[in-house]
Amino acid sequence: MIKVLQTPVGELATNCYVVACADTGEAMVVDPGAEAERIELLVRRGSLKVVGIALTHGHADHIGAVPILRDRWAVPVYIHAGDGEMLTSPQKNLSAFLERPVSSRPADVLLTDGDELSFGRVKLTVLHTPGHTPGGACFYGEGVVLSGDTLFAGSVGRTDFPGGSLSQLVGSIREKLFVLPDGVVVYPGHYEQTTIGREKRFNEFVGQL
Repeated sequence: MIKVLQTPVGELATNCYVVACADTGEAMVVDPGAEAERIELLVRRGSLKVVGIALTHGHADHIGAVPILRDRWAVPVYIHAGDGEMLTSPQKNLSAFLERPVSSRPADVLLTDGDELSFGRVKLTVLHTPGHTPGGACFYGEGVVLSGDTLFAGSVGRTDFPGGSLSQLVGSIREKLFVLPDGVVVYPGHYEQTTIGREKRFNEFVGQL
């Protein structure tokens, strides 16, 4: 059984998730964008053991706390191969002109479509969903999907950044997410959670199926 803990972090209120196996307490932290101490507190309160950090994409507001947390927990970092260079390049992760540019060591594991993230008895499938970024990915399993900045409640991720494509993003959503069961709960990178069925019916950016 899966357990999903959530906290907004950073100036853009990026949703960081601690996704845990309820049976074993092993957990994967998804998109630790900032405020490492807040994320650590969430883990401690849940009495969880973090075994990895998974990133839905490489923009700075989703990776800002990676350098601190990967060292404190001594765990591997996962990102889709298409966004691998964003971890190490402030220019590519769009933080070069911020007060604190973000850079990190390369990911330990470069993901591809169909890979699995395993922790405890939980397995999440990697769905490659380019459009917001070339290596955008969602993590699906156990009745939930962590959609990063691919799909929001009533909206979709921006496509005006380098490497973005609206047509590609809409195709990713229709082909990879809207084929999932309607009851699947969507945990997005920003804003509130939703369901696949609700977005299929009401998301005007993607269109009804």
